[in-house]
Amino acid sequence: MSKQPKSRSTASRGSSPSAGGAAPAVELVRAQRLLVGYGSSPVCGEVAFSLRPGEAVALVGPNGAGKSTVLKTVTGGLEPISGTALVGGKPADDRSLEFRRDVATVFDDDAFFPALTVQEHLAIVAAGHGASDVEELIAAELDFFGLLEQRESLPHNLSSGQRRRMLLAAAFIRPRLLLILDEPEQRLDTAMRTRLAARLRTEVDGGLGLLLVTHDPDFLRAVATRAIFVADEVRKLTPAQAATAISVENPHA
Repeated sequence: MSKQPKSRSTASRGSSPSAGGAAPAVELVRAQRLLVGYGSSPVCGEVAFSLRPGEAVALVGPNGAGKSTVLKTVTGGLEPISGTALVGGKPADDRSLEFRRDVATVFDDDAFFPALTVQEHLAIVAAGHGASDVEELIAAELDFFGLLEQRESLPHNLSSGQRRRMLLAAAFIRPRLLLILDEPEQRLDTAMRTRLAARLRTEVDGGLGLLLVTHDPDFLRAVATRAIFVADEVRKLTPAQAATAISVENPHA
């Protein structure tokens, strides 16, 4: 069995989670009265939450409820209808050096360079974010995600699940304060889901901020510290309550 690669979270750039009277950790994300949608048509109720280092907030709810739209709005891909969404105290701008340095994202859109191999993808991401020991990092991520035999493969020759693992590996291989994942468990087998959940929780416990959408109750229980049910009425839930809500929405999850 492959070992879990060492964390490359950069939580030391900001304050660590408060303990023993220390100052509260800086907010990585703050959404206030955030209404999201397309044009002037909202897709869910108002969303409000904050996220600090060492926390994992899971967005749950029915298919089409607006969870991914919330993520896209928080990361600056969509303009809010009303309210505010701040990352590091500022509106998200994925063109800015600060945002690209601190925030890693994986959405469900299979974004890749078709002419680059798996290994070349990882090398560009690692080197582009100033990582050292790039070859060692690549080997560790390929091993963790079960892609050693596909290292020289082009993305179109990979299965859907392998492409998903490549994109996750690219997010993990780089430093980051905040990780944003849209259904990271999708197209992964049960063993990989379990290993990924354990790794995410270890990094969160080490100071990473994590915002994710998930439909998997076991994955949610293992990773999340808080949860938000996204629908016409948005509710804050405990991870256990959210896992139950997921199971009701999708009893075969």
